[in-house]
Amino acid sequence: MNNELMDALSDLEREKGIDKEVLFQAIESALISAYRRNFGSAQNVRVQINRQTGATEVFAQKTVVPRVEDHRLEVSVDEARDINPVAAEGDVVEFEITPKNFGRIAAQTAKQVIVQRIREAERGMIYDEYSGREGDIVTGMVQRVERGLVFIDLGRTEAILMPSEQVPGEMLRPNERVKLYVVEVKKTTKGPQVYLSRSHPGLIRRLFELEVPEIHDGIVEIRGVAREAGARTKIAVWAEDPNVDPVGACVGAKGQRVQAIVNELKGEKLDIIAWDPDPAVFVSNALSPAHVTEVEIEEESRSARVIVPDNQLSLGIGKEGQNARLAAKLTGWRVDLKSESQVGRGGFWS
Repeated sequence: MNNELMDALSDLEREKGIDKEVLFQAIESALISAYRRNFGSAQNVRVQINRQTGATEVFAQKTVVPRVEDHRLEVSVDEARDINPVAAEGDVVEFEITPKNFGRIAAQTAKQVIVQRIREAERGMIYDEYSGREGDIVTGMVQRVERGLVFIDLGRTEAILMPSEQVPGEMLRPNERVKLYVVEVKKTTKGPQVYLSRSHPGLIRRLFELEVPEIHDGIVEIRGVAREAGARTKIAVWAEDPNVDPVGACVGAKGQRVQAIVNELKGEKLDIIAWDPDPAVFVSNALSPAHVTEVEIEEESRSARVIVPDNQLSLGIGKEGQNARLAAKLTGWRVDLKSESQVGRGGFWS
């Protein structure tokens, strides 16, 4: 093994954190296979690399026996004692059998092992980096779209945005930079695979943490997120300090903070709701932008009966029931919505 390879091993230990001794052992193991492959030997062999010079030696290992039946695996006591004067029956004695051109084979094998170990180390580092970021947000560049799959370049690795994790109607184009939620990181035979999402409610939570310092610092707390990706999201926020306006903090001056998030979501509507420990108040807030007249809570069935002015009923229900549906998902209460005139005629209150 030449000096360049010895230097390469030192560089790998320093830059990639791969223990040089581990590399030496891996190369020695690979060289045993290379020897048998190139020289067709059925002998038991051991390969040794000098840790200082890189010189490679091959040794045949033979068992000392009183009568030799297989010269490839066995050696007589007398012949063994030429190598080791105290050799006895049952001992294993080594004979150097390094071929003349084995240095070239050793160098080629070492390069292959080094390349493989670099790849394994890089895969390991990528897995460690991104497995620790499950549930976090990353920024990537759209690389290509193939058969519904969107491949995202994260810099050190390529990630996948599955069709089920895409926002309905959202068109992502090559070279476009987007923020995504890390759903899962798996180990595969081809290395770590990172799975991303644009539709996960966690993306909303992380975007607000990035955009609103009060959330990042824990002054304002996100108590819940209900999302229908691409259409509308409701997020409930709360502040323990009564002097802090949690909704105002999320909206920002002239709506700049929430607008930045809406832009990232390409126009998805965002309702920022004030969370309240009183379920009636929370349900009323969650039905925003509709104005609520009255809320009656039934603890046993976890139902909230809600009255709204006649002109607010369609707004409270929302397009195809979306507003009421998201309010129920956000609060955890089943929402029964009626107008004042419906209640006056009996409705579900009779």
